[in-house]
Amino acid sequence: MNPAPTPRIAVVGAGPGGLTCARILQRHGIPVAVYDHETGPDARNQGGTLDLHEDNGQIALREAGLLDEFLRVSRPEGQEMRQLHHATGAVMFHHVPEDGERLKPEIDRGQLRDLLLNSLRPGTVRWGRTLRAVEGPTEGPRRLRFADGTSAEADLVVGADGAWSRVRRALSGATPQYTGISFLEAWFHDVDKRHPDIAGLVGQGSAAAADGEHGLFAQRNGGDHIRVYLIQRVPADWITVQGLAADDTEGIRGVLLDRYRGWSPRLRRMLSDNEGGYIDRPLYALPVPHVWEHSPTATLLGDAAHLMPPLGVGVNLAMLDAAELALALAHHDTVDDALLAYEKTMLPRSADMQHALDGRAADLLSDEPHVPEADRH
Repeated sequence: MNPAPTPRIAVVGAGPGGLTCARILQRHGIPVAVYDHETGPDARNQGGTLDLHEDNGQIALREAGLLDEFLRVSRPEGQEMRQLHHATGAVMFHHVPEDGERLKPEIDRGQLRDLLLNSLRPGTVRWGRTLRAVEGPTEGPRRLRFADGTSAEADLVVGADGAWSRVRRALSGATPQYTGISFLEAWFHDVDKRHPDIAGLVGQGSAAAADGEHGLFAQRNGGDHIRVYLIQRVPADWITVQGLAADDTEGIRGVLLDRYRGWSPRLRRMLSDNEGGYIDRPLYALPVPHVWEHSPTATLLGDAAHLMPPLGVGVNLAMLDAAELALALAHHDTVDDALLAYEKTMLPRSADMQHALDGRAADLLSDEPHVPEADRH
């Protein structure tokens, strides 16, 4: 009897979830190709810092054989958290991690991506491949059509392509809906020298403040940087509604200073002293729960499967999804059996979390301690 042919596996998306899946597959001797729309690994800034939890993200890194390296380069001091009073700037809550605490150390998103990319075999990631559609019958094979006119055939397509997943369209008609809450991102560089007051407020980890309608979440990144996320309950197109353009930094700053006028002058510097422009990031979430009819040739992980409000779970669930999918493929005789096993665990878990977080984007405006996760940008 001839052995079954090795399935052709295509992962779409070179974020933490897609790369974790590819790494674990390769550790088990399973070939995989990863396709990503970016032109290369340095095409853009990868975003802020991530906290990887012991009970999901770190489990995935252990399966990837990268946990020790992660712990060497991560920032356990980044687990420090402060809740500040919006009107006075006074500290209302302060968590300082104990020596050796590894519950959820921080790592810059770009650093995590490099850790995963460098662990893959050369040529695994095919850059500059913007997916347009997944074609072919449900039973396979599937054909991936890219914007540059090229295509690829696969026996399994894994959608790790985020909130606006193209792979999801082959499985589900669901689309993300605006949560009513929007982030506006501001950057500060060389903070200990150029912005010492802001650096002192934020500390080595993160600081948050809110008044019920407006909030901010400031997070120290590696390399002496701080990112601040200004949080508002506004229409998704609020900048346009104000008669402004996204690159009208001074105009947007004026609106913010008016909206945050009752805030402490020290905190208002986090929305006025930033270097460069603001980045608009309205928050979206998938319908609750998001499920789809099983396919033997396609599945989803991470935000493509269960986009939720950024309350500290996104990247961790994506990496846990990736690990469980890769291990299922390594330990089952057929792709279909592996997908059935993976989805039997992943779908109920993600549905439970979606229900728990449904409508809770507004928690980001609460004056209670909260830890939004800036991991999807």
